Amino acid sequence: MRCPYCSSLRNRVIDSRLSKEGDEIRRRRLCSDCKRRFTTYEKVAQVLPLVVKRDGRREPFNREKIMIGLRKACEKRPVSMDILEKVVERIERWAQEKGGKEMASSEIGEWVMEELQELDEVAYVRFASVYRQFKDINQFMKELKGLLERRERRGVHRDS
Repeated sequence: MRCPYCSSLRNRVIDSRLSKEGDEIRRRRLCSDCKRRFTTYEKVAQVLPLVVKRDGRREPFNREKIMIGLRKACEKRPVSMDILEKVVERIERWAQEKGGKEMASSEIGEWVMEELQELDEVAYVRFASVYRQFKDINQFMKELKGLLERRERRGVHRDS
């Protein structure tokens, strides 16, 4: 591992700890040359599918793109970064467990919308309006009506 301060490859591990979730190891290292400490993280290499976009292009699964979409949808909403990170982790785990070499971007989008619907209804509507590419107010109203009906079925009666 290259030292981030002096670029030396000579360092040693001085402490290792397993994360609370048990899926990552945190290692404190000491550079033998500059004597500075730095931290590295070790995770199991995941095999994630290629994502097939609407136009047929294929690209690697990118958790950061999901996080960007979630952050935009949740902007100025009472949703912490920790919660968004957990949502991304669930979606990533789902994509990995689903198996297969490819998956449609629409599957990921629907999963994100499901997560947002439970998390924050305003964020859900924001994401849906971009994801579903509403062309007019009627499509927007149809989505809102569906959201209200699902909310009623779940027995949620709050004014948000």
